Amino acid sequence: MKVIGVLIAVALALALQTTLAQLLVGGSTAIDLVLVAVVAVALTTGPVSGMLAGSVAGLIQDSLSTGVLGIGGLSKSVIGFVAGAISQQFILTSALPRFLMFVGATVAHAALFMGLNVGLGLRTFPSPWKAVASQALGNAIVGMIAFGIMEALPGVMERRRAGRRPRG
Repeated sequence: MKVIGVLIAVALALALQTTLAQLLVGGSTAIDLVLVAVVAVALTTGPVSGMLAGSVAGLIQDSLSTGVLGIGGLSKSVIGFVAGAISQQFILTSALPRFLMFVGATVAHAALFMGLNVGLGLRTFPSPWKAVASQALGNAIVGMIAFGIMEALPGVMERRRAGRRPRG
């Protein structure tokens, strides 16, 4: 059942990311919903699931973009693994540690992604720090909202089922 949930989360993030990118100015967004989904999966299921979700989501995102196939997949898989490993070692159930995890994961992903592109001589990124900082903040806010929804959903479903049961 967890596999289906992970696949739905990744597919939903990819669909929203590609749809929103076309609606916003310049065709780029300040939020990486796919990275948010990968980190959320890693925090809830562990490093192996985070790594696999990152690999699949990153490769699909690479194939939908105009970049080199594999750079995003490698970056997201490393981030998924590290986020999952950290979540197993430390208790990340309160808001502040989760917020910091999303910020740190975004910064680390940007460093990996840009480092691979620059190292391979594919692209340069002149002074990306303002964009990375705004993306880290946006990803953290969206990630916290996603966790709030994920934690509230089972309670809503249970109350809905209880309301349908015949009384008496």
